[in-house]
Amino acid sequence: MSEVWGVLNVTPDSFSDGGRYVDAGAAIAHARRMRAQGADVIDIGGESTRPGATPLDPAEELARILPVVEELVREGIRVSVDTIHASTARAVMAAGAEIVNDVTAGLHDPEMLAAVAEGGARIVLMHSRGIDVTQDTHYGDVVAEVVAHLEERVAAAEAAGIARERIILDPGFGFSKQPDDNWRLLAGLHRVIELGLPLLVGTSRKRFLGALVPEGAPPEERDAATAATSMLAAQRGAAAVRVHDVASTVSALRALDAVRRADGPDWDVVLDDVERLHGTIRLQGIRARGHHGVLPEERAAGQEFVVDVELGLDIRDAVASDDVTRTVHYGELAERIVAEVERDPVDLIETLADRIAHACFDDRRVAHAVVTVHKPSAPIAVPFADVSVTVQRARLRHGTGIR
Repeated sequence: MSEVWGVLNVTPDSFSDGGRYVDAGAAIAHARRMRAQGADVIDIGGESTRPGATPLDPAEELARILPVVEELVREGIRVSVDTIHASTARAVMAAGAEIVNDVTAGLHDPEMLAAVAEGGARIVLMHSRGIDVTQDTHYGDVVAEVVAHLEERVAAAEAAGIARERIILDPGFGFSKQPDDNWRLLAGLHRVIELGLPLLVGTSRKRFLGALVPEGAPPEERDAATAATSMLAAQRGAAAVRVHDVASTVSALRALDAVRRADGPDWDVVLDDVERLHGTIRLQGIRARGHHGVLPEERAAGQEFVVDVELGLDIRDAVASDDVTRTVHYGELAERIVAEVERDPVDLIETLADRIAHACFDDRRVAHAVVTVHKPSAPIAVPFADVSVTVQRARLRHGTGIR
């Protein structure tokens, strides 16, 4: 089951629950309540990110949240801290916070990524266009632009010394996006999942859900829609969801998990058939010369290898757009395969086949790959037509957890 992160706003001005948990005692009590309801992580914020919120001095932010962080860590509760300030991140990591959740993905404070690299916590890199979420909300293809931005921020985090396995992504629902952008992003979430990193989804009580409830209804009336969209995100492979009302979302995810267990692994395949348009690309008879083998003469003289590749991928976007950039370019794929054969030699064609399969997964659209390597000139003493090895690899979609 996807993790559930409970939102704890230790602020006087958050859009949903501002002022309720400014007192440290009230905040700690609410965190305990969310933990009892099934929250895996408590995500603590001391500075509001609502539209028009007044920027906060980092010292004041830290004064609000540090006593809460310290107590929850002491009680063994996993803690994430929602902050854009490196100084706050350093202090809460020292206090035992497991995750730093930066809604600007390290862009607001140039010291943030280095601070997290040094502190050893995990980091959430969220898509936004700065802390003013009302500005610059035009997109051509919102999903493509979110994916490109997150790829760029992942590269920056890795360059700063944060290991890839410590990175969590957040597509940033409600941040710098119009209502329709959020629905398009949810529909295209599989394209963000294909970046191969754990995904945190936070739709909770966001303004775009307001259209689903009576006009003028308070944010709490959006909790049913939050649970529904969180379940949709979990179906698509989100590792975690971030919510204000833990109980309703935990119940929804438990129902989803119960159906999966009852119907077995094929249930996810049914979901994929609904959400995706599966396609297969086959390249056969790719010829290249390599120096692979265990015998010295094979290494010295080299020989011809023949490669067949079958790729499974989602072609829905390619079909809808009729755009070659939305699918695998088989000419470029063939060149990558030849380059893998011509690389440094290995003893086994099994190893070569697996190397080629790994190269196929450089394209995030590829869901599975079947690679066969033929060695028609193998040094065998008896007459033969062909020697070949086939390997199969599949990209993990469900169960990419945060821990």
